[in-house]
Amino acid sequence: MSCDHKFINDLNLERTDFEPSTLIVGSFYPQWPENNTEWFYGQTHDASTKRINHFWDILPRIYGEPGLMDASPAEWKQFCHEKKLAITCLIRSIDDADPNDPAHAKILASIDDQAIVWRFDDFIFINITDILRKHPTIRNVYLTRGITEAFWRHAWNPVMQYCKLNGLHERRLLSPTAQSRYQHETYNNENPDKQIALLEDYILMRWQQEWHL
Repeated sequence: MSCDHKFINDLNLERTDFEPSTLIVGSFYPQWPENNTEWFYGQTHDASTKRINHFWDILPRIYGEPGLMDASPAEWKQFCHEKKLAITCLIRSIDDADPNDPAHAKILASIDDQAIVWRFDDFIFINITDILRKHPTIRNVYLTRGITEAFWRHAWNPVMQYCKLNGLHERRLLSPTAQSRYQHETYNNENPDKQIALLEDYILMRWQQEWHL
């Protein structure tokens, strides 16, 4: 049994009809159970604020354009085409996930990276360095999470090494989800005269510090 990535056919960029200059890498979007994510980072209107992802608000604003939280997947893809952005994820599938196990379904439905890593053991990864070799126009590489945990550090280290050897701009970005609330609260506590009210505005500031523009 396994759980594939919901957008598995997009992960190796075979369907990308332009030469990207920037690659953005996420973690995993499960194909099952029911998953309302319309495309990468597209869980923008979930009833649970823990699952709302601000990616499509933040990314366009880096380029001085209005956010695209209310846009369609077609509009997101058009934005990526215009800005030469490609998107993929680290994990292709989880091969020890059983669709008949309610506990597995509950964990995958949460789209919680840490819960997924804690519960499962058999992961198939996307070869990010191979993507970079096949697309030499890519000069900027971003992972939208940290790598403090050994699992993510092990998966990302080859990418870091490849980028360093080939002079690519590689950065790890603050998660565009509610997982970044702690950093946001800490910043506001430490900067009482420069507080940032909205989480998405704080994440935008942090991304701008790492972005190549």
